[in-house]
Amino acid sequence: MDAQLNQISHQLGLALTRLDLTLAAAESCTGGWVAQVVTHTAGSSAWFDRGFITYSNDAKVEMLGVDPETIARYGAVSQETAAEMAAGALVNSNAMISLAVSGVAGPAGGSPDKPVGTVCFAWCKLGDEPQTERHHFDGDRESVRHQAVVCALTGLLARLK
Repeated sequence: MDAQLNQISHQLGLALTRLDLTLAAAESCTGGWVAQVVTHTAGSSAWFDRGFITYSNDAKVEMLGVDPETIARYGAVSQETAAEMAAGALVNSNAMISLAVSGVAGPAGGSPDKPVGTVCFAWCKLGDEPQTERHHFDGDRESVRHQAVVCALTGLLARLK
């Protein structure tokens, strides 16, 4: 695990512990990397409930309750889908806060409106509406995925402050 991810995860664990919150992660393009980072942190069982790796659209629908119409209308890589992923992670877990990541890591799969490197994020606290962002990251598949993990975790950390 690289030092940057270790540090972010440690800070996130301190913040979640201080606020007495547990986290669930709903991941698509990161394929469980968020969960890997947070579970690498000693003591994370106190603040990380579970992760959902919902790589396919069917998994997003079946595991998280994403509306198939949302995917049909906006695409799997959209702020709308990410918001439903984050909300679904809360419904289907014991967590009190969640994050969701869905994107196009490449090298193929991009489109003119969603080029490779497009990643959508959502963060949701129990009882609140999801907050979403869309980013574009440069680099190869590994770089896009790494940047997405950093963004997902730092975005959550910022919302906890």
